Amino acid sequence: MADASRVSVVIPAMNEAGAIAAVVSELAAAAPWHEILVIDDGSSDDTGANAQAAGARVIRHPYNKGNGASVKTGIRAATGDYILIIDGDGQHKPSDALRLVGQLGEYDLVVGARAGHSQATSVRRAGNAALNWLASYLTEREIPDLTSGFRAASRAGLLEFISLLPNRFSTPTTTTMCFVKAGYNVRFEPIEARQRVGTSKIRLSKDGPKFLLIMLRVMTIFSPLRIFVPISVASFVLGAGYAVWTAVWQQHVTNSSVLLIILSVIVFLVGLVSEQISALRFDGRR
Repeated sequence: MADASRVSVVIPAMNEAGAIAAVVSELAAAAPWHEILVIDDGSSDDTGANAQAAGARVIRHPYNKGNGASVKTGIRAATGDYILIIDGDGQHKPSDALRLVGQLGEYDLVVGARAGHSQATSVRRAGNAALNWLASYLTEREIPDLTSGFRAASRAGLLEFISLLPNRFSTPTTTTMCFVKAGYNVRFEPIEARQRVGTSKIRLSKDGPKFLLIMLRVMTIFSPLRIFVPISVASFVLGAGYAVWTAVWQQHVTNSSVLLIILSVIVFLVGLVSEQISALRFDGRR
């Protein structure tokens, strides 16, 4: 169990002047944290000043770099053994933060998994459910909340994957999949999220495809065959099925069938090579 005095709290924030002081004050009253870091990501309001007045150590980006870049700045600047990452919009409760941190040591990553009804809109819930399902398939582990930014982890583990984290969205997606596929102990702790202050900066129509690309990118690093094999099998089944149909009804096999079967073989072989490269990449991993 990690003691709060060994935990650095990292709060990425951009234009959260209305909520950040309360977030910092509530956290400071909840436990004797090692430090509370607010990463002011080029805000145009008083986010940094309000956070500093509430007692946080503020690191300011000279311009907006993105949520992921803010998290990476916080990870590098943190001096605690463990890191708690929490949004600056007031969604998360300090009591939940203590529950997450209390399970570090036994677990390397503890994610605050939001209840479905506490997520913003029905469209957002449906989009997150689709992403959770796909991530669960790719990682072979049930993932109830892939995009929750509320999480606690060992600083060493986060540093191991820091080069893979995107500067924009979604750092939660990447860290979750990296920790799971690297074989670390990961727990999803149920939480109730409160109504955020202000408006969300994530747009499902714009950022949803980015989350999907991030998942595919991470999986091609760790388990490429989980992506290549289904594509190969689909191409082979389609080609072979079409070849049988044309052989029976037209007494010949078309070039399209042959090309689809060849494509399936090529995709499978590329997947095998990718799997070997992935194994070599992590052969010397800690």
